[in-house]
Amino acid sequence: MTAKEEIVQIKRRMEKAVEDLRKELSTIRTGRASISILDNIMVDYYGTPTPINQVAQLGTPDGTLITVQPYDASLVGPVEKAIRTSDLGLNPSNDGRIVRIPVPPLTEDRRKTLAKHVHKVLEDHRTAVRNIRRDGNEFMKKQLKEKLISEDDEKKSLDEVQKLTDEFIHKLEAVATAKEQEILKV
Repeated sequence: MTAKEEIVQIKRRMEKAVEDLRKELSTIRTGRASISILDNIMVDYYGTPTPINQVAQLGTPDGTLITVQPYDASLVGPVEKAIRTSDLGLNPSNDGRIVRIPVPPLTEDRRKTLAKHVHKVLEDHRTAVRNIRRDGNEFMKKQLKEKLISEDDEKKSLDEVQKLTDEFIHKLEAVATAKEQEILKV
């Protein structure tokens, strides 16, 4: 693999880190109802843990309510139990056919706790981007050692990797800041 191919690979891996951050932050609840907060909920479907969106139809009829309508009526209980035992702090109720989940407004303390969680998730993804940078730098140094690239090419490649790292860390911070503002907005 050449240095240019490695840089393309590094950029692709860093883009995946940003997408993963977006996906992970979408599961953190804000003050309004969103079905994405249920993405990590697994329901016991005949002995197999199954994502909730594969066993039920999810909906948000208004900004304070999420409805979950299982395709199989016998799953109403397990769906309700899975939501209740999750760490989302939601209190679902059912009428035998549909599970209704009222989404209460967030308290000040809960908002601050969620903002701290956003920072932790951001730091994990920053570390991932830095690890990608480290892998790229090691590849370039190995290429130089094996005399496959010149010292000038190595320096250019290391600078390029650092620019990509700075760019993607900035993107990560922008995504996290937007989510934090969404959480803290009353």
